[in-house]
Amino acid sequence: MTPAEPGAAPDLVELAKIVARQRAELDRLRDQAATSAVVERAKGAVMALTGCSADAADERLLQRAKAARHTLLEECWITLGSLAPTAPGPGEATEPLDADTPGSGTAALVDTSAPDDVSAALARLGQALVRVMTPHDLARCLLEHLAPDMAADAIMMYARRPDGGLELIGHAGIDDQLAAQWSQVPPLSGIAALDALRTGEPCWLEDVASHERRELLIGDPPERWGSRAWLPVLTAGSAQVCIGVLRTRAGAFTPRDRAHLRGVTGLCAGRLRAFDAPPERAGDAATDAVQTLFDALPIAAMLLSPLRAASGETEDFRVEAATARAGDLLGRPGEELAGRRLLEFRPALTEEPLWQGCLRTLTTREPYESEPFAHEEVVAGIAALSTYSARVARLDDALVVSWIRHGSSDRQEQRLADLQRLGNLGWANWNLATQEASWSTQVFAIFGRDPALGPVRLTGMPELALPEDAPALTRAVRELVRQGRAFDLPFRVRTSGGIRHLRLVAEAVTDMHGTPVEVHGVVQDMTARRRAELALVESEQAILTQHDVLQAERTLASRLQHALLPLANRPVHLAGLRVEVAYLPAQSGVHVGGDWFSAVELPDRDALLVVGDVAGHGVDAVATMAQLRFTAKGMVITGSSLTGALARLNTLLLHSRDSHATATMVLARYDPGPRRLVWAQAGHPRPSLLRNGEARYLSRPRGMLLGATTMPVFEEAECRLEPGDRLILFTDGLVEHPPESIDRGMDRLAEAVAASHADGPGALGPLLARMLPDERRDDVCVVDVRVPRVPEA
Repeated sequence: MTPAEPGAAPDLVELAKIVARQRAELDRLRDQAATSAVVERAKGAVMALTGCSADAADERLLQRAKAARHTLLEECWITLGSLAPTAPGPGEATEPLDADTPGSGTAALVDTSAPDDVSAALARLGQALVRVMTPHDLARCLLEHLAPDMAADAIMMYARRPDGGLELIGHAGIDDQLAAQWSQVPPLSGIAALDALRTGEPCWLEDVASHERRELLIGDPPERWGSRAWLPVLTAGSAQVCIGVLRTRAGAFTPRDRAHLRGVTGLCAGRLRAFDAPPERAGDAATDAVQTLFDALPIAAMLLSPLRAASGETEDFRVEAATARAGDLLGRPGEELAGRRLLEFRPALTEEPLWQGCLRTLTTREPYESEPFAHEEVVAGIAALSTYSARVARLDDALVVSWIRHGSSDRQEQRLADLQRLGNLGWANWNLATQEASWSTQVFAIFGRDPALGPVRLTGMPELALPEDAPALTRAVRELVRQGRAFDLPFRVRTSGGIRHLRLVAEAVTDMHGTPVEVHGVVQDMTARRRAELALVESEQAILTQHDVLQAERTLASRLQHALLPLANRPVHLAGLRVEVAYLPAQSGVHVGGDWFSAVELPDRDALLVVGDVAGHGVDAVATMAQLRFTAKGMVITGSSLTGALARLNTLLLHSRDSHATATMVLARYDPGPRRLVWAQAGHPRPSLLRNGEARYLSRPRGMLLGATTMPVFEEAECRLEPGDRLILFTDGLVEHPPESIDRGMDRLAEAVAASHADGPGALGPLLARMLPDERRDDVCVVDVRVPRVPEA
C-alpha cells in the first residue's frame, strides 16, 4: 500500500488486516499440506497391504469413510493406526490387514454407530491432529477437545516400558510436580492404566471411594479427580499406549461419552505411530563421524541444530549427535538421542535458563555458561547429588551443549561464593610486610568500588569511612598493626547508592616473635539491619507518643464526663418514684464513652427519664453526649413532645461538627396522677418491666437511630405503672457481650430481673454483678425505677 498523499502515513488498520489475512492463508496452506501428507501416507499403507494402485487405494479410503460416516482425514488416521507396530523380520510373512474385513481396521478401532454430534466432534479432532508434533502437543489437543464436551480436566498419556511398567510421555492439565511424581510407574498390580493395556479394554473409574480400596489411584490427593477413564490405544490388536481422561466431577461416563472416547483413541492411534520411533536421519559419512567423535567424549555433550517455525523463530532443536552421559542427564539412559527433538525429552526446558542461553548463543555467537545446579545420579547403586553447570557454544549453524561436573574443590568454592552473596559479606587479606592487599569480589560490591582500581591498603581503610567514624577506625587499625589487637568495629561509608552501614572484623597473624605480619578480615554490609533497627526505634517512639496522647485524652474525657454527668450516691425521688442510677465505663481503650442518663422532675411535677448512647468513645463522644443530654432536657422542659424532641435532636446531629455521629435514646415522661408512662425511642433497646414477679419488655414504638436519615419517623407508646412495678432503662452494654448474641443477653436480663427479690435501695448492684462479665468492652448505663407499694412521704 502507498499513502494517499505525499508524506501521509499508511492506513495501519488496513495493513493489519492484510497481515492477518496473509497469516490466515499461511495457516490454511500449512494445514492443507499436513493433511495431504496424512492422506498420502494412508494411501501408501493401503497400497502396501493390498497391492492395489494409488487410485484404487484412494477410492477404497473414500468408500470406507462413507460407509463408516467418517471424513476422509478420520479414515486416514484410523488406517494408519491399524497398521502392525513393527515390520516382519527377514524370512517372515505377515497377513495383510484389510481394514474392510469385519473385526479389523476401522471396525475394530472406532464405534461406527456414534451419534451425529460425536461424529462431528471426531471430525474436528481429526483435522486438529495434523498440527500435533509431540506427545505433549497431543495431550493438550485432546484436553482442548474433551474439556467442553465432557468436562475433562486433565489428560495423561502412558507408554509401556520394556520391563512392563509405564512411562509418562505426554500430559496436560496437571502441574510439573505431579507429572514428575508419576512419570514412572512400576509394573504393579492395581494400576488401572496397566490393566487397560493388559486387557485391551477401557477401565472406567467412576466411584473414587470404591476404587481407592482396591487400586492405586494417580493424584495427590486421589480425590482430586472424582471420575477417570483409562483407554488403551489399539494398533493391530495390541496396545502400547494408554490415554487417561481425568475429571474433577464425580459420576459415570455416559454411553455417548464412552463412544466418543473410543473414537478418540481410534484417531490417536495413527498420530501416535509417528512418536514410536525417532525420525529418519540422513546416514552420511559426516554424520557418522560426528557421532563417533561424541561417542569417544568422556563428558555429557550434544550437538543441536535449530528447528525454525514459519516465522523464523527457533521452536525446537534436533539432536544431531550425543554422548552416552547426555542421556543420563536428560533422564533417558540407554536411549538413542540422535535424530530426536530436544523438547521431546524435556518439554519444560523452555521455562529454564538453559533454553534462553541456547537462543542467545545462537543469535549472538557468545558462549553461555549456566549457574551450577544439583543433579541426582546413581553411582555404584547409590544415589548421590552432584553439581553440574551447562555450557553452550556455537559451531557454524549448530550448538554444542556440554555439562561439566564440578569436583569437591569447585563445589567448596561455589559454596563460599554463595555464602558471601547471601550473607552480604566478603573477606580481605593484608600483608603487612609487602603492603599487598586482596579482596573478594563481594567486598568490592559492598564498598561500591570498581575492581579495576584494586583493593585498599589496611592503613587506607579509615579514608573510606565518613569523617565522624574515621578516628575510631584509625585507632583500631593502629592498635591491630602495632599490638596485634583484634577488633570488631561498625562504621559508615558513602557510596553511589547512599550511606551504607558496615562492620569490619579483623585479626592479625604474627610471626614467631609476636610481630603482626598479616591481617585477615571480614567486611559485612549491615545497612538493612541498621535500617530495621532505626525503624523499630521510630515505631517504639510513635507508640509511646500515641500512648501519651491516649492517656491525656482518657483523663480529659473522664473529667468532662464526671463534670457533665454527676452520679448520685443514693436513690433519688421524683414524682413519687424512687430512681437509682449506675454508670460503668468500658475496661479497654479510652475508658470514657457516650452513654448517659437523665432523671429530673419537670415544672409540672412530671418526671423525665432519659437513657442514651453515642457511638464511639473519647472526647468527641463525651461532647456529643453533653450536647444531646442538655438539649433533650431543655426541649422537654419547654414543652416539646417526646417525638418532637427526637426529631429536633436528629437534625442537630446531622448539622453538628461531626456529621457522621449517631446515637440511640429512650425518652420517657411519667405522670404521677394516673401513673401513666409515655415513652419514645430512637433505635434503643426496650425498657424492661417487672410486675408481680414476671419480667417482660415494653412494646416498642417506631423510631430509628439519630443521625441516620433526614426523614426519621418517631412514635410514642404508653403504659400504666402499678404499685410495686420495677422499670429498668439501660444501654446495650448491659446485654451485648460478644460472641453471645444480643437476643440471648436480653433473655438473661429478663431472667435476672425476675430473680431479683430485693426491694430496698442497693438492689441494682446484684443485678449488675449477675449481668456483667469480668471485662467490659462497652460502657453500661442503667436507670432503675421503682413504683413504691405505699406512697412515700
